[in-house]
Amino acid sequence: MFTDTGFWDTFRAQFPLNALLHPTMHGRYVSALLDAQEQCGWLPSWSFPNEQGSMIGNHAISLLADAWAKDIRTFDPVKALDAYAHEANHKGPWGPANGRDGYKEYNEMGYVPYPKYREATAKTLEYAYDDFCGYYLAKAVGNKKYMDLFGAKMFNYRNVYEPVRGFMLGKDAEGNWIKNFDPTEWGGPYTEGNAWHWVWSVFHDMAGLKQLLGGDQRFTAKLDSVFSVPNTVKVGTYGGLIHEMTEMVMADMGQYAHGNQPIQHMVYLYNYANEPWKSQYHAREVMKRLYSASENGYPGDEDQGQTSSWFVLSALGLYSVTPGTNEYVIGSPLFKKATITLENGKQFIIEAQQNSEKNVYISNALLNGKPYTKNFITYQDLVKGGRLSFIMSGTPNKKRGLAKSDQPFSVSGGL
Repeated sequence: MFTDTGFWDTFRAQFPLNALLHPTMHGRYVSALLDAQEQCGWLPSWSFPNEQGSMIGNHAISLLADAWAKDIRTFDPVKALDAYAHEANHKGPWGPANGRDGYKEYNEMGYVPYPKYREATAKTLEYAYDDFCGYYLAKAVGNKKYMDLFGAKMFNYRNVYEPVRGFMLGKDAEGNWIKNFDPTEWGGPYTEGNAWHWVWSVFHDMAGLKQLLGGDQRFTAKLDSVFSVPNTVKVGTYGGLIHEMTEMVMADMGQYAHGNQPIQHMVYLYNYANEPWKSQYHAREVMKRLYSASENGYPGDEDQGQTSSWFVLSALGLYSVTPGTNEYVIGSPLFKKATITLENGKQFIIEAQQNSEKNVYISNALLNGKPYTKNFITYQDLVKGGRLSFIMSGTPNKKRGLAKSDQPFSVSGGL
């Protein structure tokens, strides 16, 4: 048995990093999720040390699907799918993420209604991602029953997108959108954030989100706006400043709130819309401005490994936008050379020639000596060892990584 972690934070980067550095231990960990489920009837969501059910989502399925996609197969996938199906269609006694808060309405209407359920829009978005993870694991093992069950719900994020305002909004049980909407207002239908943070929480289908937002150019313009709008805060249902709000204001990067989890993948999303050079720029800016080797070295809570795992992956030039798949999206490596000594005894070397504080842009790349234009690399490419060589520059190469095949995974592009 393993305990003391909250998956709402750590599914995003800590466990995808563990899968790369410590696959044997990671295999034991994900197997133990099913041991816990057998003993208490529920998959863990937040254990310290017993099941608390804190935060939102059913992210044990993210860990399980992610391990399977990365060939860490220490568990019975049908048992995992059965356990997740139970989780997604029942509500347990120990908090909102023990089972699924609002599951009946989510299943019937395709969204969790607000204000009937607090943080309902955030829950809808994370349930849709978790349903993708269930679908993708079922697809990998050829289980049509669960492919159909979860595949029907993984696009439910569309049901909380309001096209006039261009954000994910609260919606009541009668289908009415929240009134007096302000994208800088925290809480209400959102978890520890506001509409600027939560519009990006479609980890599994950026192609679909781009379509909702109006295509590549409008998508990247909205990404740009996160950094350019004022860093004002409306406290909303929190009734006062919480530390995550204060941290966003102190960061002074517009509405970019790296001190908390919902938006931490956002800087990597330019890779999906023909402007990967902006991901390179912003990833380095976040590392430079918000982290340091001091007692004030974190931009917010460490959050059980997530905040540091974001930095470790980003410093390598990688990030796990879509846990549950085998891809790591490419950013901008911090060091001229980094060597990952893998558990299998092999090494994967990431070198960045001419790298400097100003030379943050990837001019060209080679994977094992061959030209490499993709904006992602697979887990399987990493663990077999090799060398990823970047030529860095102070000016962006705006012609690299623009083919459709260079874009990272989106489920609506691969059905």
